[in-house]
Amino acid sequence: MRQPDSLRQTEKPAEEPYLSVNNLFVKFPSEDGIVSAVEGVSFSVTRGQTLAVVGESGSGKSVTALAIMGLINRKQATVTGEVWVDGEELVGMADSNVRKLRGSKMAMIFQDPMSSLHPFYRIGAQLAEAARVHRNISKSAARAEAIDMLDRVGIPAPKRRVDDYPHQLSGGMRQRVMIAMALINSPALLIADEPTTALDVTVQAQILDLIAKLQTEFNTAVILITHDLGIVADVADDVAVMYAGRVVEAAPTDRLYATPEMPYTLGLLASIPRMDRRTDRLDPIKGNPPSPLRHPSGCVFHPRCKYTDLVPNNACFEVRPDLLMSDADHWVRCHIPTEERRAISAEALGELNAQSVAGASE
Repeated sequence: MRQPDSLRQTEKPAEEPYLSVNNLFVKFPSEDGIVSAVEGVSFSVTRGQTLAVVGESGSGKSVTALAIMGLINRKQATVTGEVWVDGEELVGMADSNVRKLRGSKMAMIFQDPMSSLHPFYRIGAQLAEAARVHRNISKSAARAEAIDMLDRVGIPAPKRRVDDYPHQLSGGMRQRVMIAMALINSPALLIADEPTTALDVTVQAQILDLIAKLQTEFNTAVILITHDLGIVADVADDVAVMYAGRVVEAAPTDRLYATPEMPYTLGLLASIPRMDRRTDRLDPIKGNPPSPLRHPSGCVFHPRCKYTDLVPNNACFEVRPDLLMSDADHWVRCHIPTEERRAISAEALGELNAQSVAGASE
């Protein structure tokens, strides 16, 4: 993952990203005021790489994905900034042209496959339609591709299942059908929005392994959107943590887990259930995310942060922190000085590890 354009250094990278999001804003007017769903988000991802976008519900993850896909109604919202896909800028592009790119160059797996698949049509017909919309192929060829994709995503007896209706499939199998539909035209960018929601842990692992396998096969750039840092450690190359519509920390996955610096990221990591840690209850982040109608002044996380006393002059309460480089490829939005952030991180992670050792010995 490369740093935001506003902070990017001048040397040319080894490989240009397939997707670049620069200073993206999404605002919705409402009777109560302007809803600021996404505020100045920037990130990028190259082909063959996975970027995990994590954060609590309401942090702006899904709206960011919909803006990238061009699925936000411009009559009901204001979208500004830049979204570059394979050298084409989408925010200023006509809707008809963006529609041509969906499915061919980029595709999305939605949270709920039951509401995304049409209940009145057989899954094979829906897969075939997705192929024929973007390519000039016959019905028989499209059906053959549908069967092949069902086989690739692990649907048993695909020649028989191709004529099933969505309600005849389990939740995990429906999600596999959605992955097949997203990849049937071999898009170079795949956005997976909470692809494991409402699935049991075994099926979750299978779905994530499947996405990783198909990514290798198609050399796809993947954005994995989730609220759970616990599922991305083994599948993501980079992580961008979002809170209240902003990216508050971004780093390669191993670095983020080893040295998280934003207090919000520390809170997410501390709240993950772990099999090696026995405790009576989880340690959630206190308080609730702010309303997108009325973000607090200063750092938007300050009402829930327990370290505001470390910052002089009430900066946490009055000054919006910028997303600044803490280390190579590690970006943090926080007023706490770097060395103090790292000391806080080391102490917090030490406590978590100590609890894990204690739990394992009991």
